[in-house]
Amino acid sequence: MRFRPEQHLRRQLDFQRVRELGRRHHCDAFTLWHVARPADEPKLTRVGFVASRAAVGDAVRRNRAKRRLREVFRRHQELAPPGHDLLLVARTALNRQATAELGRRFADACRKVFPPAT
Repeated sequence: MRFRPEQHLRRQLDFQRVRELGRRHHCDAFTLWHVARPADEPKLTRVGFVASRAAVGDAVRRNRAKRRLREVFRRHQELAPPGHDLLLVARTALNRQATAELGRRFADACRKVFPPAT
């Protein structure tokens, strides 16, 4: 499934809102922040990616970390319910793990944070 432009968190206010109002779930290689959007906004899962110099390293490593997180989200975006904003924050171990392992960790985090309705 495609990662469409309207799914990107772009404004600094959106990033701040997720950090201030959202909840976080720590994985080994990244941190998943999530917050539900108001009901009057479009029902679409939006996501932003953060990789700091202190946690990940130079520009090449930060760009690689964000690229890998985007790919993990693209492959598993159906696990996050519509109407939520997510923030994926890269940690030091991200670039040392296999992409399949990152995908498994993201899927596990989504199942734990957004349990399926029965």
